[in-house]
Amino acid sequence: MKNYTCISAWGISRYLPAITAMIAVLIPASLFASEATQADTLDLTTHTVGYLALAIFAFAYILVTAEEFTHLRKSKPVIIAAGVIWSMIGWVSTQAGMGHAAEAAARHNLLEYAELMLFLLVAMTYINAMEERQVFNALRSWLVRKGFGFRTLFWLTGILAFFISPIADNLTTALLMCAVVLAVGGDNSRFVSIACINIVVGANAGGAFSPFGDITTLMVWQKGMVDFWTFFALFIPSVVNFLVPAAIMHFAVPAGQPMANDEVIQMRPGARGIMTLFILTIATAVSFHNFIGLPPVLGMLTGLGYLQFFGYFLKMSERRQLAVSDTEKLHAGRLGDIVPFDVFNKVARAEWDTLLFFYGVVMCVGGLGFIGYLAMVSEVMYTQWGATTANISIGVLSAIIDNIPVMFAVLTMNPDMSLGQWLLVTLTAGVGGSLLSIGSAAGVALMGQARGMYTFFGHLRWTPVIALGYGASILVHMWINAAQFS
Repeated sequence: MKNYTCISAWGISRYLPAITAMIAVLIPASLFASEATQADTLDLTTHTVGYLALAIFAFAYILVTAEEFTHLRKSKPVIIAAGVIWSMIGWVSTQAGMGHAAEAAARHNLLEYAELMLFLLVAMTYINAMEERQVFNALRSWLVRKGFGFRTLFWLTGILAFFISPIADNLTTALLMCAVVLAVGGDNSRFVSIACINIVVGANAGGAFSPFGDITTLMVWQKGMVDFWTFFALFIPSVVNFLVPAAIMHFAVPAGQPMANDEVIQMRPGARGIMTLFILTIATAVSFHNFIGLPPVLGMLTGLGYLQFFGYFLKMSERRQLAVSDTEKLHAGRLGDIVPFDVFNKVARAEWDTLLFFYGVVMCVGGLGFIGYLAMVSEVMYTQWGATTANISIGVLSAIIDNIPVMFAVLTMNPDMSLGQWLLVTLTAGVGGSLLSIGSAAGVALMGQARGMYTFFGHLRWTPVIALGYGASILVHMWINAAQFS
């Protein structure tokens, strides 16, 4: 893709050492007077490096939000920003005799990223394998063939988005359901628009009560703030978050019935086996964490081994079928059935831009935390405002800023909160992105998939209704999970 008037990431990285050196020369030595406040930390919040780090991160995030217009992938600016921020931190820390503290902090953030990245990589590999085996296309063709009315499809796609996203991610789920809506909605932009809004709300709400439904819930689980089974205490609040706006939007869905499509798509051999292994992989990850106290990522990587072995048997089966003569295959009705399966192709097709964006965000936010800004924010939000107000505000903020850096910042701050409050911030960060179309990966993806029919302003018209669901889900959580707040 062409990047207009943008310097390539490689080109910038060539000059990073020179840029860092120039910054260091321009910083007066007197500014290093903020010596270590404790044995292993530096307070750089009023230091030139701190101000530069904030400016660099802000500029990088502006480029991230402008991705649709600049066609510059979102991972590039945050990776560069992370490198510059940590190089400045390292230089200042070394000058103050605290180089080991910066190194330890950087390694800590890298370890946190590595665990989450490997976990997500396995999950993405399974999703890609199921997609290649036509699991999602088969579901889409079945829905299209049934000839449901617009209102029935509105509810079906929303409910399916709600229940599929806890297992698959909300982005994949939203894209699948949007494909159904576009296939049956055709040129009916009114139906497509409101159905897409419902899908985004349903996918985000469904992802909020499962550790596997969103990156933020996964982060909270892997950090040990909420136990695996405790996440399901958010099920009813998540249902309320979806049902309140859906019930109101129902009356705006056009009546009528689209023409049915006779397209039939069959799942490829091994599809059911891969789905079974994915469930087994999730069970393995949960067991590793709950029963033997090991990181869940070890269970997920073990599950990748399951898929690799299954891929081997699929290959052996394909070779045996290829040994059969064309006449026999034709007679058996299997001609064209054989599609080579390679698990490493599925790994290669993972969302690497998302994974690298996640790296940049983790390192940038970790750097700002080392400088001391997150402690300042935590003091204001969680001490002066109070945990409830702060956590509700986090959800509103996630409608504007991606919920990944927001949640990572909260986890880095690690405020002293009850379990009920940790569940609250998990809920709000997960569903708050539904308030705007740009607030979640699902919304941004659907604006591209249903371009011209599902738009930012089309979604914005229903924001007050979605906000009702947001508020109602918070009240329901505080009511039914009141015991968790003590």
